[in-house]
Amino acid sequence: MKMLGIIPARGGSKGIKNKNIVNLCGKPLMYYTIKEALESKIIDKLIVSTDSEEIAKVAKDFGAEIPFMRPRKLATDNAKGIDVILHAIDWFESRGNKFDVVLVLQPTSPLRSYEDIVKAVRFFSDKEANAVISVCEAEHHPLWTNTLPEDMRMDNFISEEIRNKNRQELPKYYRLNGAIYLAKWDYIKKYKDWFHHESYAFIMPQERSVDIDTEIDLAVAEYFLKKWGRCNEN
Repeated sequence: MKMLGIIPARGGSKGIKNKNIVNLCGKPLMYYTIKEALESKIIDKLIVSTDSEEIAKVAKDFGAEIPFMRPRKLATDNAKGIDVILHAIDWFESRGNKFDVVLVLQPTSPLRSYEDIVKAVRFFSDKEANAVISVCEAEHHPLWTNTLPEDMRMDNFISEEIRNKNRQELPKYYRLNGAIYLAKWDYIKKYKDWFHHESYAFIMPQERSVDIDTEIDLAVAEYFLKKWGRCNEN
């Protein structure tokens, strides 16, 4: 199974400036994804899709390839992630290079391990799946959430049938954690979608499912890296 690994990392970011290369425990954020991807030893070619020369240099320094620079139209706030992946697929195919599967690893998931990657690929094969997407159990149960009216009234905020139930009595809910997206090459080309048919959930633990979007997320990730003795690793 010939696999292309793609790390999408555009230069612009609003929540955290230069998020994809922001310092986390002494290393640029994307270092952790590149390192674990390479250590998995199952990816035939690992590339970073970016529009930023600075990010490209960091990626190369840590062992990823930059075969092209991403077009500006695919590096805006409104650009869709799937279009970034399709652009990479088209780029390789136009040069006569086709893979069996594509693996997308977002750099904002620094706690994802190489074991997670290997297990997800094995799960993909065992299931004979078209796609596998990583999830984790939702930290806050969605049945305890709702919108608020302008007057902030909370009458019937929680439905009556679950109002006095403990969490353990409610069904488990899962959320996308953004760490792993894996699909057959032709499937993603045809449907432009990870969830069309024969796609499966790969469950990861919450502590490795931190998705960096805010300073709070960075602090949580640093806490775990320190706990695991991985801060300032070589």
